[in-house]
Amino acid sequence: MKKNILVVDDSALMRRVICDIINADDTFQATDVCRDGLEAYEKIKSVKYDGVVLDINMPRMTGLELLERLQKEKIRVTVVVVSTLTTNGADVTLKALDLGAVDFVTKPGNIIEAKGQDFRKELMDTLSAVVKSDMTRKTAGSSPSAGIQRTTNKTAALSGNVRSKNKIVALACSTGGPKALQSVIPYLPKNLDAPIVLVQHMPVGFTKTMADRLNEISPICVKEAAEGDVLKKGVVYVAPGGKHMEVKKCADGSHKISLNEMPAIGGLRPCANITYDSLRTCGYDQVVCVVLTGMGADGTKGILSLEKAKSIYVIAQNAETCVVYGMPKAIAETGIVNEVVPLNQVATSITKSVGVQ
Repeated sequence: MKKNILVVDDSALMRRVICDIINADDTFQATDVCRDGLEAYEKIKSVKYDGVVLDINMPRMTGLELLERLQKEKIRVTVVVVSTLTTNGADVTLKALDLGAVDFVTKPGNIIEAKGQDFRKELMDTLSAVVKSDMTRKTAGSSPSAGIQRTTNKTAALSGNVRSKNKIVALACSTGGPKALQSVIPYLPKNLDAPIVLVQHMPVGFTKTMADRLNEISPICVKEAAEGDVLKKGVVYVAPGGKHMEVKKCADGSHKISLNEMPAIGGLRPCANITYDSLRTCGYDQVVCVVLTGMGADGTKGILSLEKAKSIYVIAQNAETCVVYGMPKAIAETGIVNEVVPLNQVATSITKSVGVQ
């Protein structure tokens, strides 16, 4: 049975393009369309949809106002926001995620781009991931993530001496990540005994807005990483959208951020595998690898490579609390995960793993 999608946009042309994209897929159908949030609100109250594609700037009731009303009335629906690539668009998009949207796709600048392959792929990949995630979570009980896992005796022994080591935390997330991070970063102590490098798949400009928002609500310092930043304990460095982030060891024993614009890997830039690979030659005694919600498997290859060179301790989010159980599932299935925990316990696991100053 096809999944029913509601398309909400004040542009008749954009509604038509989005519907054509959705209806071309064998597993989805654009069941209804609405011109604004008020029409969508009435539809959502009376019809059950598997997903909603929602524009933000609309007359009568904006996308944000619709999300606020749905949240207030506890009406649950899977919403993917269509957002513009601007500074204001980034801020509004993050507000939409705060209000319950599960993810966003970037709005094309013109109709030619809207009909292009890039937008089509981004929209359908996102819809497929978030709409089908409920089915994934239901079958997660039989997956390797059901309990705590350990690898070789060597890894288990090394991870037991965490508190006496010079440590770094490397965190990766994607779909559902911006909201998930609000349940992790603000709960870390400001005197965490390690720096954190964080890769969240987002476009240029969005990562700075996200970092600034996290910094405002967190005791720990959060910033968008800049070229040459010297890593300090108690600071979270967010990889900038559009750039890969590496950690380089300096001659004096310190470590700094190195950014590059090498081609995207699997459509991703930043790519978590790049960051994990760079830690193979770092001077830290142990790397605490954290994998949160996200589609795909970014991070798994890099962590497996890192495990051959360094002592690692791996924490993965459990299926039940993921928006999309993709990245955590991929690393869990390798058998090298030390802890599988719900989202609200990730911060505690990180703090226990690295300690405080």
